[in-house]
Amino acid sequence: MISAFFLLMVVSELVSSTSQMLLKKSATKEYKNIIREYLNGWVICGYGLLFLAMIISIFCYSGLGYMGVVVLEPINYVLVMIMSRIFFKEKFTPRKLLGVLFIICGIAVFYGLG
Repeated sequence: MISAFFLLMVVSELVSSTSQMLLKKSATKEYKNIIREYLNGWVICGYGLLFLAMIISIFCYSGLGYMGVVVLEPINYVLVMIMSRIFFKEKFTPRKLLGVLFIICGIAVFYGLG
């Protein structure tokens, strides 16, 4: 059965993936100087969301345990790939799809057998 901590951890990974999209958006822009490159809305929001995701993940350790959280963290790779396709029109390659398949199978084996 899926627990509330499991769902909360998925939300944490979604927040983390969103923060990576914001940071990637910032990296595609040109800035006048190095200060503006690191102190702009995209970067500040991206790191703020990353901090929020970290806090949620730490909270999830109380309900899922160490292995439960660590096994769910790679969902981030899947979400980033999907979001990159949506927002940046990046292509899915056979190697990326194979990697995602391995990630999903690994999570399914851990939670199916555990």
